[in-house]
Amino acid sequence: MSSFLRGTGVALATPFNADGTIDFEGVTALVDFCIEGGIDYLVVLGTTAESVTLSKEEKKELVAHIVSVNDKKLPLVLGIGGNNTKAILDEIAQTDLSNFAAVLSVVPMYNKPTQEGIYQHYFAINNASPIPVLLYNVPSRTGTNMTAETTLRLAELDKIVGIKEAVGDFTQVLSILKDRPKDFLVISGDDTLALPLVAAGGDGVISVIGQGFPEEFSKMIRLGLEGNTEEAFQILYQLLPVIDYAFEEGNPAGIKNILKVKGVCKDHVRLPLVAASSALEGKIENFIENL
Repeated sequence: MSSFLRGTGVALATPFNADGTIDFEGVTALVDFCIEGGIDYLVVLGTTAESVTLSKEEKKELVAHIVSVNDKKLPLVLGIGGNNTKAILDEIAQTDLSNFAAVLSVVPMYNKPTQEGIYQHYFAINNASPIPVLLYNVPSRTGTNMTAETTLRLAELDKIVGIKEAVGDFTQVLSILKDRPKDFLVISGDDTLALPLVAAGGDGVISVIGQGFPEEFSKMIRLGLEGNTEEAFQILYQLLPVIDYAFEEGNPAGIKNILKVKGVCKDHVRLPLVAASSALEGKIENFIENL
């Protein structure tokens, strides 16, 4: 049912103009760049999209534009998350999900729920969503870790088809891989650990850097899934410096600068984020010239 989410997905950035409005030409260029580069699916309105700074109207316009440009070429996943469970259920009910293959929903941030609270939150989403749901665990942003035990408990629900795991603790990832139900997807939310996760039996990645280097990154994951880890790790070692650069001054400032240097779109971000420094841009330019 959810095998389309194996491989390389990318969490799309939202290109902006200098005045802060959405750069729809840049959105088109970015989507096309990912499609032509061999990316397997696109994630819309994730963290990298600066979705918390987008108005409801902007989100609607952005989603409609990406759906139009993609034109059913790749599966689409829609980010619908937050820390108000009722608001998420209302958003799911009010959103046309007909163009989307799954919903990606992050562990609630700031409230710091217990494991039972996290379970009940996702239980409600499972019952409300008409399409498959991917969990998203990213403690560095949410302040709360969803444990392997909670993930495995949620994996038994009918709409929960997998997890984007960005815990940074590989022991926790291995615990999920060891005991997951058949067909439950374990997807890396960490670009550096994506290939090790695949080598351990995982299903791929939802990547940030993948939209900057779609050919290289998707080839690496494909090789890993095919069991050709030696060649795959050669690509990872080649990309490691620029993965660090992408996050050195925060996401998506880094990836937007990479996309600017590559001529895909501009690198403007919205406050409270600021654009990458000229020093970081110099390192990125040097890396791309020598790749």
